[in-house]
Amino acid sequence: MRISIVVPAFNEERLFADSLRSMRSAMEAFAERGWPAELIVCDNNSDDRTAEIARAAGARVVFEPVNQIARARNTGAAHAAGEWLIFIDADSQPSRELFAEAAEAMQGGRCLAGGATLAFPGCSAVARGWVALWNAVSRMTRWAAGSFVFCEAAAFRELGGFNEQLYAGEEIDLFRRLKRLARRKARTVVILHRHPLHTSDRKLRLYTRREHLAFLLRTCASAGRTLRRRDQCSVWYDGRR
Repeated sequence: MRISIVVPAFNEERLFADSLRSMRSAMEAFAERGWPAELIVCDNNSDDRTAEIARAAGARVVFEPVNQIARARNTGAAHAAGEWLIFIDADSQPSRELFAEAAEAMQGGRCLAGGATLAFPGCSAVARGWVALWNAVSRMTRWAAGSFVFCEAAAFRELGGFNEQLYAGEEIDLFRRLKRLARRKARTVVILHRHPLHTSDRKLRLYTRREHLAFLLRTCASAGRTLRRRDQCSVWYDGRR
């Protein structure tokens, strides 16, 4: 089994070195099984040291000039040689135990794709409440957070990857399609929960409740059309880090 880890990254120099160290350490879970694994960073037109930090960590760096998360993930996947793809956000720190749990799901034969619950280490009570709510929704719906997605490469390519018409919510769209494909193939989609992904709570810290609420209301009022407009998805694209 060959694994490709794809990390989309835009101006991530502040947290990136620590995240990459965690990813490298977690990859030992695959090495213990004799599975080769590669680490691919898609530099999404950064103007800081993101690409330099990635190369120093031994990652293969590819470039996507259009600043869009879906495109960055798809570009990274296009360069991947693995039978399984793992997409991880640049501000996340997976554990070896999480990768081992994902490997068990991959090796079992029935799993087509999956994600993981999240944890925000050292976060506020409000942030803990939000992440607990998301984890419950994720496990109930089997929708994965974009910060950790794993998928059989053949299935990902059969579905055409992430929807590049979307500037946010592309992971939910992908998992809706993956669940339909899994039903047709008598496979499963899982949300791992024994070892949550440690990731940054920066969106909750850097944006006010009013900004989050305004985005949610715009998205609901437009029946999701705001997700197709970059200027309406500032939480992901205005550069706050």
